[in-house]
Amino acid sequence: MPSDLVLVAKFGAAHGIKGEVRLKSYTQDPTAILGYSPLTTRDGRTFTLETVRPAGEVLVARVTELRDRNAAEAVTNLDLLVPRERLAGPMDEDEFLHSDLIGLTAVTTAGETIGTVTAVFDFGAGDIIDVARRGRKAVMIPFTKAVVPSVDIAGGKLVVDPPPGLLEDEEEPQ
Repeated sequence: MPSDLVLVAKFGAAHGIKGEVRLKSYTQDPTAILGYSPLTTRDGRTFTLETVRPAGEVLVARVTELRDRNAAEAVTNLDLLVPRERLAGPMDEDEFLHSDLIGLTAVTTAGETIGTVTAVFDFGAGDIIDVARRGRKAVMIPFTKAVVPSVDIAGGKLVVDPPPGLLEDEEEPQ
């Protein structure tokens, strides 16, 4: 993905017969996604959100370009992006875009390299970073100030103060 584009949402399954579609928003306030419309896909298509409404864990969206169920079904699982400069104002010191964290080197407070951040997840209890380690099992680390006291995007690293046992595992099987 070009570095100037940021993933902000993903189309889900069709909803009803009039072209509405489920939408997973990755914005802090899910309904704020409406303010970022039109949204772009990796292959250059553009989609304009007309309305969104909450529906449990997702939103239901009416999209100008989707006028029937077949059109809505055709975009299932499609990532939606916006140019970085369209994101709302400056972020707080402790706010980060997932795309900025992916690729950072994770090091311990003692300076030992743990691995590379490959993903950021939110399973409902806060963000978790997935760190790939050479020759060892990947580790999921809570992305809290207590466990990750320092993030240096420009320097390409984040510092981890791992709770006891977090990094203890056997080498990955060959």
